[in-house]
Amino acid sequence: MVRAASSASGSGRPRVALVAGEASGDALGAGLIDAIRARAADATFVGIAGPRMIDAGCEPWHRIEELSVMGVAEVLPHLPRLLRLRRGLIARIARLRPDVFVGIDSSDFNLPLAAALRVAGIPTVQYGSPQVWAWRQSRVSKVRKATDLVLCLLPFETGFYAEHDVNARFVGHPLADAIPLEVDAKRARAGLGLSGSGPIVAILPGSRRAEVARLSRPFFATTQWLARERPELRFVVALANEAAGAVCRAEADRLKLDPPPLFVTGRAREVMAAADAVLTASGTATLEALLLKRRMVVAHRLSPLTYWLARRLGIQRLPHFSLPNLLAGRALVPEFVQAGVRPDILGPALLRCLDADVADPVFSAELSSIHERLRQNASVSAAAAVLELASREQLR
Repeated sequence: MVRAASSASGSGRPRVALVAGEASGDALGAGLIDAIRARAADATFVGIAGPRMIDAGCEPWHRIEELSVMGVAEVLPHLPRLLRLRRGLIARIARLRPDVFVGIDSSDFNLPLAAALRVAGIPTVQYGSPQVWAWRQSRVSKVRKATDLVLCLLPFETGFYAEHDVNARFVGHPLADAIPLEVDAKRARAGLGLSGSGPIVAILPGSRRAEVARLSRPFFATTQWLARERPELRFVVALANEAAGAVCRAEADRLKLDPPPLFVTGRAREVMAAADAVLTASGTATLEALLLKRRMVVAHRLSPLTYWLARRLGIQRLPHFSLPNLLAGRALVPEFVQAGVRPDILGPALLRCLDADVADPVFSAELSSIHERLRQNASVSAAAAVLELASREQLR
């Protein structure tokens, strides 16, 4: 395998190619760029980027929205375009010959890209492990062939990779660094303009349009159910973007919700911090809710075809699917999937969250322990690992 020359010109100015495919990856990428720049101020960055990566200084060859497709069935109509995009990226990155390529999440797109670049002699990193430990474990051989290094956000992932001879390092999760160990709910409520002392339920239906479309109806039907049971409840909907907002507002209007929920765009963390309980789509938001020490109910809905394929490919082996439960190794929070995502199930589960002892020392201690384990100065650790790999490979 031929390795890339040092920055092509030998100047020592690091050049990094990155590809992120969703909002959480954009946040990871922005933190990584900032941390690399802190060590190498003249570093340059190119690739597929979201607004946060672009603000951090990444030159966007493509925008992150071009990869934001979720699920096996959902990706099929976009497959020809995505394959063309990947072929173009392989050629363009190979011509540039950066010191290192970093794929951020989006492993179905990034691993084949990384494999081609690695054959071309470019060191490759996968930042954010694909969930090969959960299902489709046969993919671990693809990870091994495609990457020089996997940077893991979760502590249990490195043990799995060690068993399969994959070079992996746990760097922690940037969210655990960003969120303080204790969060002031009153301050969060004041910041959102929420007066009064009544209980608040945060609603987070996801970020991708298809996900929001599947979850908004059962989520808002659940708010109707809860409002009948507890008229004093208030509901705040955290919208990831305006596209999600259009779907949610249309569904809320259709159901004629009374009282109507408060819609807040782009401030999900504040909304969760202000809440007494959280109803959320599965994903990064569940980790944020955990780090904020909020009780939550987690829901996950896929298209019927994607869910059938997931079960056929082994996801049923997992005892849990939500990050809080995976990190705790037990059913720390209630989670529901597919047919279980309906108001007569979600509503009672949320009432149990609202009625639970807020000061439960066992629950609080477990959340704090997970928070501290994930708090590893992740962006700095990831930047050090990326630059170390690039420097080591330059000497070969």
